[in-house]
Amino acid sequence: MAEYEEQVRPLIKKVGGLVAIVLGFLLIAAGYRYGSSEYTTIGIALLAVGLVLLVLQIVRRNQPGGK
Repeated sequence: MAEYEEQVRPLIKKVGGLVAIVLGFLLIAAGYRYGSSEYTTIGIALLAVGLVLLVLQIVRRNQPGGK
C-alpha cells in the first residue's frame, strides 16, 4: 500500500501543476481582456505556483536516488 501512495503522490503534484498553469493562463487572459489587474495578478501567481511544482518534480526526479 505504501508503494501505491509513493506512485500516486508525484502524479497528483504533476497534474496539480498543470492545472495551476492552465488556470493561470486563463486568468491572465481574462484579466487582460477585461482590464482587471486582480485577475491578472492571481493568474500570474497561479502560473508561478504551477511552474514551481513542475520544476521541483523534474529536479527531484533527476537527482541520484530520486523517484
